[in-house]
Amino acid sequence: MGRYGTTPGRTEEYRQQGEKAVRPRDAATLIIVQQAEKPRVLLGKRSMKHKFMPGKFVFPGGRLDYIDQRIKVPSELTNTVFTRLRREIRSNVSDAKLRGLALAAIRETFEETGLVVGRPSPEVVRTTNHSWAQYFSHGVVPPLEDMDFIARAITPPYRNRRFDTRFFMVHDSTIQSDPSQVSSASGELLDLHWLTLDEARETDLPAITRMVIDVVEERLKIPKSQQQAAPAPFVRNAKSKWLTSNL
Repeated sequence: MGRYGTTPGRTEEYRQQGEKAVRPRDAATLIIVQQAEKPRVLLGKRSMKHKFMPGKFVFPGGRLDYIDQRIKVPSELTNTVFTRLRREIRSNVSDAKLRGLALAAIRETFEETGLVVGRPSPEVVRTTNHSWAQYFSHGVVPPLEDMDFIARAITPPYRNRRFDTRFFMVHDSTIQSDPSQVSSASGELLDLHWLTLDEARETDLPAITRMVIDVVEERLKIPKSQQQAAPAPFVRNAKSKWLTSNL
């Protein structure tokens, strides 16, 4: 990853010689930008009990669940974002899955921080899924039209836990709860803080998170109405070489 280097891990985080590479699991992350003279983003520290990047500061997020692809919501990603999400994927990946990635970012953020990221809506979305039912009880729907797709990264094949992660960004106008009242709701993210980009860089970050912070900084230099059209870097490792393209 060039100047960002790689993220060191414990011995047990690496694939053993002779083992086949693990197939990456789909995941999504949400970067929430708090507008100010010096913009802030929400980061939390991963529990040391985690087997993947323990103790690192990261944005809220997690794996795509089946429910995220099945649930019907009265909002939609913009055509611009959909177009960029479709680049460099298999032809059989459905729009429901791509939409589900954005929804997973919203759901995981709600579970991990208690923040309600959405837009007020009188429409009632019914579901038996506990997390989504709690989310919808706040009278909101996911703000898909406001979600920007800003980066994608696949964990290198030498790791024994791998994720194909899409990074989404929203502005704090989408927060429908008190942004100061963040908590480690699920226990997965601890020590949650709103940090300026420079403050964030001083924490113990994975290499990819460090890169995404730079992407956010560049994104915020663009007028808000044009941000969704800006490219998203796609980082992955193939045959021991780091590759980056723009989506």
